[in-house]
Amino acid sequence: QQLRVGAVATLSRNFLENQLRPVMGRPEIRLGLESGSLEELLGRLQVHNLDVVFSNRAVVTEVGKPWRCVRIDRQSVCLVGPARPRGARFRLRSDLAGARLVVPGPSSDIRSQFDLWCERHRLRIDIAAEVDDMAMLRLLARDSGAITVLPEVVVQDELREGRLQRYCAVPGVFENFYAITAVRRSPSLVVQSLISRIPSSRKTPR
Repeated sequence: QQLRVGAVATLSRNFLENQLRPVMGRPEIRLGLESGSLEELLGRLQVHNLDVVFSNRAVVTEVGKPWRCVRIDRQSVCLVGPARPRGARFRLRSDLAGARLVVPGPSSDIRSQFDLWCERHRLRIDIAAEVDDMAMLRLLARDSGAITVLPEVVVQDELREGRLQRYCAVPGVFENFYAITAVRRSPSLVVQSLISRIPSSRKTPR
């Protein structure tokens, strides 16, 4: 059986791999992956060329577009960077003020939340780079030496290996992840089983 998955280009590949791990390697499933903008992927979903789309943006049902959008995860947005000296505590407001930052691009929901948080706390930040693509954000987090604003899952390998350090979570700033399907008379059993593996406490219909 074929499972055709779309993933928005800005989605973390680590997150996608974590979600698809239950079906990867199953001999009875042939997995197809496509990347693109949310609009492109929804167009392919509408004509049944995809079975499910993973996105970090929600969609709502419209006339002729009966989407089923389920929030499958919500992750804190963190500040990560080079390892600090042993015992050197990161003080969020004081250490962030004046620090060089790598941040998601202006169109990102994470960026909007982070900018509002900075405004609320009257922090002026020094932006070294703005990046829409999570793969590039991961590279800059690893190689730039700057503090980077992103969900922890994006750099889970670098954190585990000690190449980066998680300084702290940004209070009240989150990234949401969604599984989007089209309403069908005969829903894909593989997609249903994939989404059903996600703990119900993490799933929120839209």
